Amino acid sequence: MGKLIKNHWARLIILTAAAYQVVAAIEGFFWPKIFWDFLTKTLDGAVKPIPVLQILNLVFGLAMLALEWPLSFIAGSAIHRSLEVRLAILPLVALVAVLMYQTTNPAIYYMVGVVVYFVAYSEGEIICAKPWTLPQRGRGGAGAKA
Repeated sequence: MGKLIKNHWARLIILTAAAYQVVAAIEGFFWPKIFWDFLTKTLDGAVKPIPVLQILNLVFGLAMLALEWPLSFIAGSAIHRSLEVRLAILPLVALVAVLMYQTTNPAIYYMVGVVVYFVAYSEGEIICAKPWTLPQRGRGGAGAKA
């Protein structure tokens, strides 16, 4: 059949998490709640009266959507093609997501995506400049026609 391209699989996981995070952040504006409020009430100031976590989750979710389903000015850039940038940014995004009650599921999805991206990085996969394409095989070698 073929080999699983793990960075495409991770991209789909992160896209799902980002879409979920955006919707959950919007919901958080109406029903603000810290996930850890059963342990302490000191973090409640992060969601009300000023919705800091909701805004951060909304911005990070939209940024991850823009990176994973790349906007035209991002597609093909060094940031878009870099697995290292994703491996550095995603734990930060997951940390912000795990703090708000509505966005705990996207935080779990982000961490799964980080693991899959790490496996892709470990196997030497690359992200192509044109989104959703496969890396082209080199000319020559055993598979070339004579």
